[in-house]
Amino acid sequence: MIQSPHRHYLIAVLMLTGLILVWGYGIFFAVAEKHQGEIYRIIYVHVPAAAAAFTISLALLIQGILSLKCPQSNLILAGKALAEVGLLFTSLTLVTGSLWGRPTWGVWWSWDARMTTTLLLALLYIGYLLLWSSITQRDTKVKVCGILAVLIAVDVPIIYQSVTWWRTLHQPPSLFRPQGSTMDLSIQLTLLACTLMVLSLAGWLTHMRTHILRLKSALEQQAFTHFR
Repeated sequence: MIQSPHRHYLIAVLMLTGLILVWGYGIFFAVAEKHQGEIYRIIYVHVPAAAAAFTISLALLIQGILSLKCPQSNLILAGKALAEVGLLFTSLTLVTGSLWGRPTWGVWWSWDARMTTTLLLALLYIGYLLLWSSITQRDTKVKVCGILAVLIAVDVPIIYQSVTWWRTLHQPPSLFRPQGSTMDLSIQLTLLACTLMVLSLAGWLTHMRTHILRLKSALEQQAFTHFR
């Protein structure tokens, strides 16, 4: 089914408008954090990007399991789309984390546990894409990429728990704590709005990329049938 481009343009405009509104509020109007001052505002990009990267890893794991059950389906195309979008948001997490770390810790990069395991997540996404593109045999591609999807998903809880398992530059969790969040309620609500918008964007990008890959696959199949 051919989808209307006008619908895609409308969704894109709505997504961008929503992001501008929530990020604009967080960067220019939200209350300042009492310890870090203005630099903390990068949290409204950094944390939602990390949430998107982590959520996509779960979706990629589910996709990998379903692909193993139905290896002849087009689910494998969704795997590539998920890995591409996951890499995008993992890279954004690393960049914004570095920008946040320079004025906070005095260094752009430190090989502490959380930063290293997040870099590993980016490398795993890259490895997934390289394997996806280099393996031509479909069943082998499904199996190998499915295994790598498991490794990607396993890395996520390690990233999250790294600040409690090891001594790192990162502070312990300040949002999800048994004693309750240390964040001001207005910061929590703004962060929630930003996270929901970024997750929506990640979902839409994945949907669009999968749609493009399916169209490309259909055109290649038609060309193959025509010239055979």
